[in-house]
Amino acid sequence: MGKANDNDNKMYVLDTNVLLHDPLAFLSFQEHDVVIPMTVLEELDHIKDGKRDVSRDARVAIRALDEVLKDASPEQMLEGVKLPSHKRVDGKPSKVGQLIVVNDHLYPDSISGLPGNENDHRIINCAVRMQKQHTSTKVVLVTKDINMRLKAKGAGLSYVEDYRTDQLIDDIKLLSTGFKRFQGDFWASVGDCQTEQNGRDTYHHVPKSLLPDVFCNEYLVDDTEHFAARVTGYDEEHITIKDLGVERLLHQMAWGVKPKNVYQGMALDALLDPNIELVVLTGPAGCGKTLLALASALEMIIEKRIYDKVIVTRNTPEIAESIGFLPGTEEEKMAPWLAAITDTLEVLHKNDESPATSRNYIMEKANIQFKSVNFMRGRSIQNAVVILDESQNLTASQLKTIITRCGEGTKLICTGNLAQIDSNYLTPLTSGLTYIVERFKDFEGSATINLNGVVRSRLASFAEENL
Repeated sequence: MGKANDNDNKMYVLDTNVLLHDPLAFLSFQEHDVVIPMTVLEELDHIKDGKRDVSRDARVAIRALDEVLKDASPEQMLEGVKLPSHKRVDGKPSKVGQLIVVNDHLYPDSISGLPGNENDHRIINCAVRMQKQHTSTKVVLVTKDINMRLKAKGAGLSYVEDYRTDQLIDDIKLLSTGFKRFQGDFWASVGDCQTEQNGRDTYHHVPKSLLPDVFCNEYLVDDTEHFAARVTGYDEEHITIKDLGVERLLHQMAWGVKPKNVYQGMALDALLDPNIELVVLTGPAGCGKTLLALASALEMIIEKRIYDKVIVTRNTPEIAESIGFLPGTEEEKMAPWLAAITDTLEVLHKNDESPATSRNYIMEKANIQFKSVNFMRGRSIQNAVVILDESQNLTASQLKTIITRCGEGTKLICTGNLAQIDSNYLTPLTSGLTYIVERFKDFEGSATINLNGVVRSRLASFAEENL
């Protein structure tokens, strides 16, 4: 929420989870007033002292609020302090909203049926009270918590919304798949084109009018099931594509793994190319995301010696709270959450004489390190393949933290399934995974592939389609 174009007076009451999702959210409401209930400041206070990622977001939010309110008197805080102004497109300063801190503890319960001692209910009570006080103003409660939105509506609040300012698409069906399927025969519709040879690779320059909304490292396939190419660059008139061919894609191999379909072939092409520093693999359970990521990492480290080590990390809600109570080193503490990786290593070496010995040998040889997302901050990772598993559970700011850790010669592989989000406050549209797919799609150093075919088993395939 936050991008309102009409000039109606609006007052946005923010829930705590909005400031944890985006610590600077209160600056996104343009010319409208923003209300922070005292209960929200209390919740931020309880969260800020931890060592979790969310504690850092709470601290950033508190510092940002202090920056706006530091010179205000108690009376001014309750009346409203002007938010920082920003220039409009026409260069004129826009109308400025106010930041208001409301002492909601002083409000009597105006909602029957909601117990007054719960923080969520206090915030809803505050919004209902504001709605009664400001009858000429549209009072909107903004929260990421779906259940709280339902409770607020039930308590008599007219306007309740999700925070969607950082949402880049309106429908998950519009999310880029990383490839385009061309109807019919691609070459039949191209006509004349310029072709050049660069070593073993063939490049074609085709008219931009064929594919007007193309982007860098997007793959192209057609209905003939022979043509496959990757966009390597474009200008206003021409698109440069690298000719790959479906047969060549399907004959690639990484650590004994061959692609089972053209989508896996495109993914492997991006994974094995050191010039592509970020590869995002999306798709349903069982489509081979983790297997391809790990197989290509082992190939590039042990066989090709391009990188020095593999760092595997993932975010799970319990890691921060539970990791300290498990025995052993950080790697051993992380092992239960990273079983997907060790399972994959077992699959890659199941035909060896001693699979367990092979797995341990490879983990040492490829220098595979398991790290918690919380311990990634402040590091600079050089010459490594970083595999970020289950990245659909991360917010955009958490993903930014990890991406900005990657130094020279590091390749980041993000894998995730937007149908399996475990976070209480993220949806497929607001997940950090969706955010980076859209933000990075035209960056020449990144590629996205949606592996839209289950290859795990007949059972998994049926479950994905019918359950």
